[in-house]
Amino acid sequence: MSTTTVMQERDIKQRTFMQNVFKVFGKTGTYAFLLIMALIILFPFYWMIISSLKTLPEYRQAIPTFWPREIMWSNYSEAFKTANLGDLFMNTLYVGVVSTLISLVITVLSAFAFARLEFKGKETLFGALLATMMIPGELFTITNYITVNQLNWMHTFTALIVPFLVSVFYIYLLRQNFMQIPNELYLAAKVDGTSDLKYLWKVMIPLALPTLISITILKMMGAWNSYIWPKLVANDPAHQMITNGLRNAFTDTTGQANYPVQMAAVAIVSAPLFLVFLFLRKYIMQGVSRSGIKG
Repeated sequence: MSTTTVMQERDIKQRTFMQNVFKVFGKTGTYAFLLIMALIILFPFYWMIISSLKTLPEYRQAIPTFWPREIMWSNYSEAFKTANLGDLFMNTLYVGVVSTLISLVITVLSAFAFARLEFKGKETLFGALLATMMIPGELFTITNYITVNQLNWMHTFTALIVPFLVSVFYIYLLRQNFMQIPNELYLAAKVDGTSDLKYLWKVMIPLALPTLISITILKMMGAWNSYIWPKLVANDPAHQMITNGLRNAFTDTTGQANYPVQMAAVAIVSAPLFLVFLFLRKYIMQGVSRSGIKG
């Protein structure tokens, strides 16, 4: 074997070794970065859990402890009783379920009309709806409040449900998904004498089911996390939502809050959303990814 061949093989081995070294360092750096980001994201949840298990004197110490000296499971039962979480859960669940069901009907029918039906001014109307997405929702708060007050809807579930039944984003998301379904299916169904509603129910909804599931989840989560609007229009005990009920439920007459018990209540309220995202996250991602960019 010539000296040149030996040197070439040596160079190849050195290059391969350096590539493997850089690959190992690259993967190590990537995983280290992801681990650090995960710790940063999970730390607030960890702090919420350990704070909910502490006694009030331990919580108020100048130097915080990273694990409770005495685990107070009783904070959870006390939180449930103090904040009357049962009624708050029922109010929030009622508003979330009713608003989600009605919103789904409106979203499906609107998306089908913009995706399949032909009528004068369709593109102009759809463009106008998309333009409203550029307006921050907070700008509608005052006008919505005045409208609700004039309709005598204050301190009712109607005020919590009706103003947010229509979501342009959900209509756009589902319309894009509907447009990916071949139009030949619709034309063939019309030739067979199938009505639009039957075609929508039998064909389009099953094919767009992942998107509908993701819309349902996001709508329920939005109702669960709503804070400003319920506080403005229905903050009485009979219609209070769970986010508002936790605000001052743990403050005594002197203005001092029992923070461990309040953290326990926050953990109870956060658990359903955490479980929903944990077990249904694939439907959220699948529904959004299938919406595509067609149209």
